[in-house]
Amino acid sequence: MNNIDKLIENLNKEQKDAVLSTEGPNLIVAGAGSGKTKVLTTRLIHIISMKKAFSSQILCVTFTNKAAKEMQNRVLQNIKGSSTSIPWLGTFHSISVKILRRHAEALGYKSNFSILDTDDQKKLIRNIVKSEDLDAKKFSPQLIMYHIDQWKNKGLLPKDVEIEKKGLITKSILKVYEIYQNKMKDLNAFDFGDLILFCVKLFEEHDDIREIYHNNFKYILVDEFQDTNFIQNKWLNLLVNEDKNICCVGDDDQSIYSWRGAEIKNFLTFDKIYKNCKVFKLEQNYRSTKNILDTASFLISNNTNRVGKKLWSSAGQGELVKLNCYRSGKEEAQGISDIIEKKIKKKYSLNNVSILVRAIYQTREFEERFLQVGIGYRVLGGIKFYERSEIKDAVSYLRIVNQKYDDLALERVIGTPKKGIGENTLNQIYTFGKKNNLCLEDSIIKLIEKGDFKPKVKSSLRQLISMIEKWRKDSLKIKHYDLLKLILDESGYSSMLKNKKDLENENRLENLKELLRAMQDYSNLQSFLEHVALATSIDQEWEGAKINLMTMHAAKGLEFDVVFLPGWEEGLFPHQKSLEEKGDFALEEERRLAYVGITRAKKEAYLSFAMKRAYHGDWIDALPSRFINEIPEESVEKNESSFSINEDFDFNQDNLIDFDDEYRSPGWDRYKKNKMIKWKK
Repeated sequence: MNNIDKLIENLNKEQKDAVLSTEGPNLIVAGAGSGKTKVLTTRLIHIISMKKAFSSQILCVTFTNKAAKEMQNRVLQNIKGSSTSIPWLGTFHSISVKILRRHAEALGYKSNFSILDTDDQKKLIRNIVKSEDLDAKKFSPQLIMYHIDQWKNKGLLPKDVEIEKKGLITKSILKVYEIYQNKMKDLNAFDFGDLILFCVKLFEEHDDIREIYHNNFKYILVDEFQDTNFIQNKWLNLLVNEDKNICCVGDDDQSIYSWRGAEIKNFLTFDKIYKNCKVFKLEQNYRSTKNILDTASFLISNNTNRVGKKLWSSAGQGELVKLNCYRSGKEEAQGISDIIEKKIKKKYSLNNVSILVRAIYQTREFEERFLQVGIGYRVLGGIKFYERSEIKDAVSYLRIVNQKYDDLALERVIGTPKKGIGENTLNQIYTFGKKNNLCLEDSIIKLIEKGDFKPKVKSSLRQLISMIEKWRKDSLKIKHYDLLKLILDESGYSSMLKNKKDLENENRLENLKELLRAMQDYSNLQSFLEHVALATSIDQEWEGAKINLMTMHAAKGLEFDVVFLPGWEEGLFPHQKSLEEKGDFALEEERRLAYVGITRAKKEAYLSFAMKRAYHGDWIDALPSRFINEIPEESVEKNESSFSINEDFDFNQDNLIDFDDEYRSPGWDRYKKNKMIKWKK
């Protein structure tokens, strides 16, 4: 028996059918933990082994370089006498680069074009904004790049964009886009978004070039198809030839990236676009216990926009999914920490334990708890709370207000928000300070008095010193957390983040709100700053195992023995802002996110919610997430020691509130206490 026969022999019936059906359009609906990568790789090996095509005649598209590398290694291990690589296996972007290098001249570019990174893009846009005499604060590079990226993901070059409302800001951004693309042509350069877009333009405008690839690609395989956006799907459709040998693999129930432009309809309409499409469902899960799968499957069945499947496992029932209720977010962190110390550590390595949150700012309470009790942890897909740039910026403002000799804090404050003060000016100040034995702040004051700065620099520094002196006086009259609110507003820091409308800056604003909440746990500014200093100076590179902290989005594709899912409350999960912006569409995506979170667990899963949360500095009552009402009672164990339930509650959200008509953020005050949980004394 050769390698490929062994590989196929080890597949279950559904996997085998999906591998052997090589001709025509195929859609493989691969549930979580069902061996998706194994099937895709085996299919690729089978096509080559059966001599249906040479490796150079197969296009295999993945979403990450890591996935491409892993697949290539698996294929090469199982094909004797193969080349050192499979030429057309890679990401959408890497394959697009290869195509553009060959045909750049057809688009008016040279084949040795450059690819601009994010910093290069920002620099170019900043120069255009300046030359067009636009307000740099209103038209930040991030805002403009966001719009340009959105247009490119929809396949729109400047001439294709139609602005319905003729908004002044959008019209100005479109003008920048037009100049930007012309400059890119002059530079013989593409940005990341151009790579797929210009491939599409190449195929649309040059039938002869498209024909080359139609003749070459006998088979097309696509991984994680549910994550494709409009332009990626169009790219694929243009490459499919008349034989239509395209096989797309993915899971509609794990489509959680609409905020990146992913369109689930590409997956849901595939069998309608490609007639005679064969659909294969991989429903046997090799990862989780039956109780975990039943919980996830029952929850996701509430979505209407899905192909539909039910995961099953030949493994045992396993432990029931645990459901805990806590008084507050802080007690939730303490409770989960206690479970880990008393129970989980004895059974599993901490490396196989994960806490998955909806929003990254939620990690703070867990980080502080783990620091307190000495449990090692790592933040995956993010930075530890007190090491995040916006937190360091805010703390630097507080440090310089607290004591004037903190030169490092003042240097950071000078640079954020930018005040037109460069390295030469800083060197001038430091040189003067060293010569006269003065701290940075006193050096600035003396140099202003001497008139040694240029007018603009002098004005900026004078204004900053004046504000710092004012904040020191304010600190004697108001609470330290109110002081930070004042500083963030008066320094322009809050405005800087609010003007850059993108997901990254929204997260930064949320982190700052969480910082303000954290400050309320300390009696004064001094004690809070001491806490931050100790938290950041503790050696966090503990030897041995560490708990994994990350968002549910970052956890996709990963698996752990034990998963904790805290914060299952209305407004937090499902996230209220998503619901307000996209309604039912967002609700279904939030539910898919819950499904992803639960199916990361192999052996044990813990869900929890808090009775109240701090929101913008105020304590508000919280409703359990509607998703809790959607999980089957028989697979869940409610921790009766943490709560008892009224007869008329039973997690029936309809008894509490009409979400469509009545619930609005921050309407958690509409929560009806008489029908909620009664604490045992």
